[in-house]
Amino acid sequence: MAKSEAGELQTFKADFFRALAHPLRIRILEVLHTGEYSVQELQAKLAVGQPVLSQQLGVLRSKNVLGTRKEGTSVRYFVRDPLVHDLLAVARRIFDRHLVGAQSLLRELRAEAKPKR
Repeated sequence: MAKSEAGELQTFKADFFRALAHPLRIRILEVLHTGEYSVQELQAKLAVGQPVLSQQLGVLRSKNVLGTRKEGTSVRYFVRDPLVHDLLAVARRIFDRHLVGAQSLLRELRAEAKPKR
C-alpha cells in the first residue's frame, strides 16, 4: 500500500470514529439496529428533543453512516452498512472485558484490605 493510500485510510478511520464519538449517536445506531425509523419514532425511543436529534442524525448522514428513504411525507433513517452493528458489538465485548478486569481488581484490593488474623 502506498504511503498516500495509508494516509487516506487513516483519515477515513479517524473521520468515521469521530462520527461515532458521541453517546447519542451510539444510541441512535443501536436503535437503528432493529430497523428503519423516522425522526419522530427515534425521538420517542430516545426521549430527546427534535433539534438535538436532527443535529446528531446530520453528523451521521454527513459521514455516510446513515442513509435515508422517503416514505410519504416522512424520512426514514437506516444504517448504511450492517458492519456498523458488528463494530458496536465488538465495542460492547471490549467494555465487558474491561468491566470484568475492573471487578477482578476490586476483589483483589478488597482481599488485600481485609485484616489478617
